Amino acid sequence: MESIRINDRCPVEFAVSLIGGKWKLLILYQLMTHQTIRFNELQKMLTPITHRTLTRQLRELEDSGLINRVTYPIVPPKVEYSLSEKGKSLTTILSQLEDWGLNHME
Repeated sequence: MESIRINDRCPVEFAVSLIGGKWKLLILYQLMTHQTIRFNELQKMLTPITHRTLTRQLRELEDSGLINRVTYPIVPPKVEYSLSEKGKSLTTILSQLEDWGLNHME
């Protein structure tokens, strides 16, 4: 069976490049379940993630168009994150991963 490639790029490789790694799926899952989350709330939910790692992962997700970042002009600064429309299209996959995990946890 030949793998599907678009412009010499595997679609699974492309998807993994956007959501792969330890933290990105967990960030997307938290945004799916909580709608909108502030940075500090997200960091507490994902302990032991470091401030630097969370910042980097959020920037990458924002750059790929999977999340929205809204900054409010107040002191101290308030920043909220939510899934973009593109990110919301991952809801089915994230829910299936959740179901799979629930069914296979020991």
